[in-house]
Amino acid sequence: MNIVTIVAAVFVSFLFQDTASKQKTQDCPMHGSHNQMNARREDAMGFSQTATNHHFLLFDNGGAIQVEANSATGKASIDEIRMHLSHITKMFADGDFDIPMFVHNVVPPGVPEMKRLKAEIRYSFDETGSGRRVRMITTNTAAIDAIHKFLRFQIQEHQTSDPK
Repeated sequence: MNIVTIVAAVFVSFLFQDTASKQKTQDCPMHGSHNQMNARREDAMGFSQTATNHHFLLFDNGGAIQVEANSATGKASIDEIRMHLSHITKMFADGDFDIPMFVHNVVPPGVPEMKRLKAEIRYSFDETGSGRRVRMITTNTAAIDAIHKFLRFQIQEHQTSDPK
């Protein structure tokens, strides 16, 4: 990715933030690394981050990653989300977490355990009205803890308002 692409992605992301969000971002000591993460995220996922919304959900038996297009009429975004999350479902089931490691530029907490316990975790996906949800389901308490660590990290890094 070249510098022009990175600058354009950062510029577009700022255009769509509200004032309170801008102030929060400007006050953040990790501001530069968030911008870099957002640019890597768009590269890795293949769809606009400003036209979509991510959620990371914790459940008693695991959790979920849910991505929705901001507009129910955004067919291109919806199709791109569904294709990406289908790919993620297969990769995670195979113990491959290269995409989250690329996006965050670090091994997310919980990933080593999720790799080790991959046979204990069932991955599936559901289509939603404007996107898709990847479910991570297990009865293994160590795997549940690992999934929750992974999802809490995602909530923090992506700055969602999802409950931890």
